Amino acid sequence: MAGERAEARSGDSRTPGPARRAADRGRYGRLSRARVLASALELVDREGLSALSMRRLGAELGVEAMALYRYAEGKDALLDGLMEALYLELEERLATGADGEEEARAPEWRAALHRLARATYDVCLDHPQAVPLLTTRMLAVPLARRPLAVLKDHERVLALLREAGVADERLADAFRSFTAWLLGYVSAELRPMVDNPDESEPSLRLGLHRMPPQELPVLRDIAPALAERGGPEGLAAGLDALLDSFTAAG
Repeated sequence: MAGERAEARSGDSRTPGPARRAADRGRYGRLSRARVLASALELVDREGLSALSMRRLGAELGVEAMALYRYAEGKDALLDGLMEALYLELEERLATGADGEEEARAPEWRAALHRLARATYDVCLDHPQAVPLLTTRMLAVPLARRPLAVLKDHERVLALLREAGVADERLADAFRSFTAWLLGYVSAELRPMVDNPDESEPSLRLGLHRMPPQELPVLRDIAPALAERGGPEGLAAGLDALLDSFTAAG
């Protein structure tokens, strides 16, 4: 597995002695990079990114925090590992996913971009607490230092856009637009919109009484629609419009 290969790259090449072996054995058995990252993602899924620390993750795994430094050099490396885990899950979904009827009728490159966008959407909705990493870590980590799984995703998008006929001088713009639409759409889907979930009356549920009608008339009118997710259909429609803008001339 990719996680196990990553463990081999990041681990200590020396044969561990008895003390190291004991330190690496938690309540779920022998540690590995894949196990550490999976547990970190489960913790974030339950309690959010703010709950993640080496000490807390060690407690989850039943080991001392120091035992984790073989698999992640610190909190930043752990966050990068979480981003890697999300993209590895994306790769797994792409490997096992099937084409829909609409995708089967589309050109291969367009169908592949739709599959990629939909798989990313599904991963994000399954791990909403980790989604901020897809933007915050990209802002903090230079391109060449991003996990290989992330770089392979970049490569896949660029190759498909080139296959679509986008000229090399426009590839960067098309890549940025694709990424901005996909992550922006997911972020909009995951924004909290309900002010009081215990209320059944829509305006009170959304907290419209907190929004001054003279200053925000349009927002108040559209708020109920904004509270409904656009779903995969909205994602696909926007993606087609974006792709058409870059490929129409070709």
